[in-house]
Amino acid sequence: MQKVIAKNKQVEIVEADPPVVKPSHLLIKTMYSIISPGTELTIIENSTDKKITLGYSAMGVVEECGSDITDVKVGDLVAVYGAPYVQHSEYLLVPKTLYAKVPSNVEPKEAALAGIGAIAIHALRIANLQFGETVAIVGLGLLGQMIAKIADAAAYNVIAYDFHEERATMLQEETNIKSFSTVNAMEDEIQKDTSRNGADAVLLCAGGKRSPLTAQSLEWIKNKGKVVIVGDIEPDFPRNLMFSKEAQILISRAGGPGRYDKTYEAQANDYPYGFVRWTEGRNIKEYIRLVSEKRINVSSFIKEEINFSDVSVAFDELVNKKSTTLTKVINFSK
Repeated sequence: MQKVIAKNKQVEIVEADPPVVKPSHLLIKTMYSIISPGTELTIIENSTDKKITLGYSAMGVVEECGSDITDVKVGDLVAVYGAPYVQHSEYLLVPKTLYAKVPSNVEPKEAALAGIGAIAIHALRIANLQFGETVAIVGLGLLGQMIAKIADAAAYNVIAYDFHEERATMLQEETNIKSFSTVNAMEDEIQKDTSRNGADAVLLCAGGKRSPLTAQSLEWIKNKGKVVIVGDIEPDFPRNLMFSKEAQILISRAGGPGRYDKTYEAQANDYPYGFVRWTEGRNIKEYIRLVSEKRINVSSFIKEEINFSDVSVAFDELVNKKSTTLTKVINFSK
């Protein structure tokens, strides 16, 4: 089989041995996978003198089931998430804790976004917002857009910002989200909507070192408000403002409880439902439910489709900023 790796800051398609099914796992033939520019461009940049696999969100058809798999069968479609089990690869071996069955009314390409959806859902869970509260989403790449749409579906008051006017405009077309391409306009909206009290939470979905957004985010929140770091942004919060507001600074780590835990992932041992209600696997299923019930519309995220054989060119366009697209969908069937 073939898969995609980064090496010496270049993207290559290489040959690899196909995986063999084992208990508590599914063998999946990939139909679509999603490029996550924020994460994967960082991996490419850090790939000097080593091979690193790319990709973490995909969907495909079940080829073979492990001996104790009971909820899906051969031929079913499933959405999957979580490197290194999920990659840009023709075949995937995925533990039962990291997939969700795809119903017939969900488009396969939409299901392939399940990893992005799980990360977005977990970020909102970390913010721990109450019905009707105000959340500001800063940075409207693929993940920020997804978070904003799910927050809107949850009936939060959503105010969004990105300096790219095109990205800000995307959210205004079909939601109640108030989206802006200047900081001043976003700040004015926060002041107006909260009677000058500030947002209940700010989710930082942008990246960058020494970004002024971290300090500014403290100005946008209420007393005892929350700032959730979602993107690859370096924390640089001034103590005086944190102290005066008794602000909560929180980190959202990937798709939820279970991520990076070998017992949960590699050994496919789920956490008890009554003790850990929302694992990364359950967040995958929740994303699929939101799409299936038309609570969110993600069709605008998946307009650019490429063939698997053209993946190196697609990454080159993203690395060299020749493409402003939120993501590219890799089609493995062509």
